[in-house]
Amino acid sequence: MKRYKIVWGIAISALVFYACTDNFEELNTRPDAIIASNVDAGLLGQAYANAQMRATYGAPGGGSGGFQTAQSLFADLYSMYFANTQVNFDSDRYTQVGGWSNGAWNNFYNLAAPVIKFVEDFSAENNMPLENALAKIWRVEAYHRITDYWGPIIYSSFGNGERTVPYDTQEFIYNDFFKTLDEAVTVLEANKGATVFAAHDQIYSGSADKWLLFANSLRLRLAMRIRYVEPQLAKTEAEKAFSAGVMMSNDDNAFIQTTPNSRNPYWTITDWNEFRMSAVMESLLLGYEDPRVETYFSPTKVYTDDGIGPKYKGLRNGLAKIAINSNLAHQHSDMGTMFLNEGRGGSAAGAPIRIMGSAEVYFLRAEGALEGWNMGGSAEELYNKGIEMSMTEERIGASMPEVIAYQNRTNTPIALSDAWNTPPSSDIPVKFLSGGDKERQFEQIITQKWLSLYPDGWEAWSEIRRTKYPKHYPRLNSDNPDVGVNDQMSRLVFVQGEYDNNNAAVVEAEQFPELVSKGGNKNSTRLWWDAKP
Repeated sequence: MKRYKIVWGIAISALVFYACTDNFEELNTRPDAIIASNVDAGLLGQAYANAQMRATYGAPGGGSGGFQTAQSLFADLYSMYFANTQVNFDSDRYTQVGGWSNGAWNNFYNLAAPVIKFVEDFSAENNMPLENALAKIWRVEAYHRITDYWGPIIYSSFGNGERTVPYDTQEFIYNDFFKTLDEAVTVLEANKGATVFAAHDQIYSGSADKWLLFANSLRLRLAMRIRYVEPQLAKTEAEKAFSAGVMMSNDDNAFIQTTPNSRNPYWTITDWNEFRMSAVMESLLLGYEDPRVETYFSPTKVYTDDGIGPKYKGLRNGLAKIAINSNLAHQHSDMGTMFLNEGRGGSAAGAPIRIMGSAEVYFLRAEGALEGWNMGGSAEELYNKGIEMSMTEERIGASMPEVIAYQNRTNTPIALSDAWNTPPSSDIPVKFLSGGDKERQFEQIITQKWLSLYPDGWEAWSEIRRTKYPKHYPRLNSDNPDVGVNDQMSRLVFVQGEYDNNNAAVVEAEQFPELVSKGGNKNSTRLWWDAKP
């Protein structure tokens, strides 16, 4: 199991030779070359910058292959942000293509996990508490994405140096997340106003105060994730997060900054014409007359200024191979200009990479308030504040009159003019149903949250599985006998590389009760936290 024996020289060779935004793919050094005397806080900061990019699959140097196999070909399609337009890609029909998922797993455990562990271990061993706190927070951020794909994963035993590396249950991992955040928050609370990794932190420029807000907001996200399986713990952790201080404005948002040497992966992959706006997006954005459509998506190639052809058009998920042709990309909407490259009207680096924003936090609080938790406001107040935060983000730039008009919209999602006579995706308006049914209010909260998360398909897919919103159209086709057209892809099954190289551990993980009790190692098996009736 040699890839899990941490070779620190390879993992942090960027510290010796390159800055954080250069090409990490070609780096190497002797396993014994990195020792304490070789590494100072500045070089450790470069490792932390590496970890930030690796964990989000935004590979330094502009490489986008890891992002494509990890997010674009799975979560972006299962979250219903996009639909597939490439004839040779089967994942939109619920096929877990083994090479892609194996690549996603390896990309994380070979590239991201080693440097995350190095920064955390080195900072602990060398009495660097602030650096250690940031490393702990980033470990939670990185690993919660991985466990939310597979469920049980390698976590506490990573880097054990053995040929067999055991898996942990998702229940254990989530409980450890909360403990880890406790440790990090305690340090940050004691060091308010401090700065750490200032020259290398690509999110907050080293502000301990901002990282404290992020840690508490991340706790809130994770607390809400478990509310159907551990409702009391969810309430306790959510109220704890809010009382400690969470993101309140767009100045608190966590985005990884991009540069020409470290671009947003969409900058590259949008050139490949592999996906377009989904039908659910069209139904919601056009039905609500949502001004974000102009930022999120580009007009179709068949649209003209005199109104011929649809300006924005979505596509149903799960098209049969025979129905996929080269015209689909022209007839349906690509991502918005901010995600495109310079040759297509975009920028030199692409949009900053979303990690978490205040809009999401307000929607999380709205959900908690709907359950009667202490979230500092009513569900309606927090829901409207979430809309405001989303629409006034710098990338949207809506005015307050536009925001208020949107918050009071009573129109509903539209039916689509397509080959399938696709009906409206739902019948809920934007305007909060203050006297309405609680479940319909919940649908409103999550639907607007889903719109605000775009294009973070990773988080959106998790929330669709957890909440069952926004309502989705059936897949036109499914090639997976375990997941029907009316079902949701619940998880990725364990990858072949693990059966080849870590067989005893992965076979043991197959027998974890949280998997066996729900169907076993299948794409249809709900994760531990996926427990909504």
